[in-house]
This record gives sequence, C-alpha cells and structure tokens, in this order.
Amino acid sequence: MSFESTSIGALDYAPCRYGNSKLLFRGPRRDLTKPYIAFLGGSETYGKFVERPFVDLLDMTVEPSCVNFGCLNSGADVFLNDPFLPDAAQRGLLTVMQVPTAQNMSNRLFTVHPRRNDRFVSATQLLRALYPDVDFATFNFNKHMLLHLSQLSEERFALVRQELHQAWSARMRTLLERISGKIVLTWISHKAPSEEEDHSHEPWHVTPGMIDEIRDRVTEYVEIVLPEQDETAEMVFPDTEAPAANETLGPQAHNTIAAALRPYVEKYS
Repeated sequence: MSFESTSIGALDYAPCRYGNSKLLFRGPRRDLTKPYIAFLGGSETYGKFVERPFVDLLDMTVEPSCVNFGCLNSGADVFLNDPFLPDAAQRGLLTVMQVPTAQNMSNRLFTVHPRRNDRFVSATQLLRALYPDVDFATFNFNKHMLLHLSQLSEERFALVRQELHQAWSARMRTLLERISGKIVLTWISHKAPSEEEDHSHEPWHVTPGMIDEIRDRVTEYVEIVLPEQDETAEMVFPDTEAPAANETLGPQAHNTIAAALRPYVEKYS
C-alpha cells in the first residue's frame, strides 16, 4: 500500500549493525553467538518495500536463525571489502548468497562507491581513452553510464563487457574462498541467465558461463526465475517511491523465493 507522506508510508526496517561493519542491515538484530544461517545479497535479499522478505519467511519456519545481511544496491565489492561480513558468513552454518550484478563493482575501467555500489564515482584513464567523446562527470549511477556507452558503440562496449565479466569472476572467486563452508548460490530474477545482453532485468552482465566458472566454489546453485507481476498494491511505500517500487520484488515473489530455498536451507543446516 502507498501513502501520501514518506513519514507515514515508509516501512520501519529496524536498521541495525553487526560487529565492526560499516553497513546498516535490516533488522531486527539477531544474536550471532548462537547458530545461524547467513543470507548475503542485494536489494532483493534486503526486501525493500515488503514487510516480510524471504529471509524473514524462512526464519519463521526453519532452524537455526536466519540473518539478513542483504545490502541495497550492492555488488560483490561491498561484501568482500567489509571488515565483518566475510568472516560472519564463514561462521554461519550455511551461507545463502544471491548472485550479484556485475556492473556494481570497481574494476580497471571505473570505480564505484564502497558501500552504495550502484553509484558511479569516476572513470579510469583506460575508460577515458576508450571513450574520449564522453563527459563522465555527468553520470551518478553505473547503469546510466553503461547504457550510454553501449548505445555509443557496440564494438567499444564489447571491451567494457569483457572487463566486467573478468572482474566479476575474479572478485566472486575471492569472496567465495573467503567465506568457504557450505554455500548455496542463488539466481533471483525475472529471467534465466543468458549469454545475450539484456538490460531489462538484474543481475546485469552475468552470463551462464560466468556462473559456471565459480560453480566449483559453492555447494549448490539454485535458479529462481520469477513471473512478471504487479505487486505494488501489497507493498508499503510512499508515493514518491512508486517508480522504485515498480521495479522491486513484492510479497508473492518473496514467498516463491522462500519456498524454493527452504529445501536447501533444511538440507544443509
């Protein structure tokens, strides 16, 4: 449901911190001195605009406790560079990790914000040399920048895509090695992974071949392909955030994700 005022319409996510992490996570805060399952992921794992994200739904029906380490608009960088998260995930009985998008990470072509990984910070000299006709000061977000570059030149953008693929694969292998233990890697999207370029659904620029490169580092890989449906009537958001809510998973999608993951959570915890 939507409301006129952001003070009335916004959900209380009970934000909390763990250990020495610089990140705010969705609460309520869990006791990490007891056995737990760690859930790492982006906005879908965090569960923006929904009262009960799939992590909470699982927490209601399985043991031990399910801890939501989802971060809004994140890529692999936020998890790998945080002083707390990799070790916290390693201490869990199981880590369930959402496949992150490839554009929200620093690489040889551009840098992103260390915590809000969707935010473009600057282009490197390598990218400026590849696109001397582009004023990179006009971009605030990675998506906007990459869409513009892809429209300018498919030939040049093929080099950008190659860098994204290589950086993602290397960063993910490092992250998975840091976590070790039992890991269920989860694809959450409205479309299955494809080798074809698709800017309509997250995670961007992640192909089946890239996932295959890291399959040996995880215990299970689960693909959850969700139907396209309008769930905004069941979501909680102020009217000012209606455009963002239209691109966010609703309660039915979270129910589907929880049902798909429950057998794996029960099997490995």
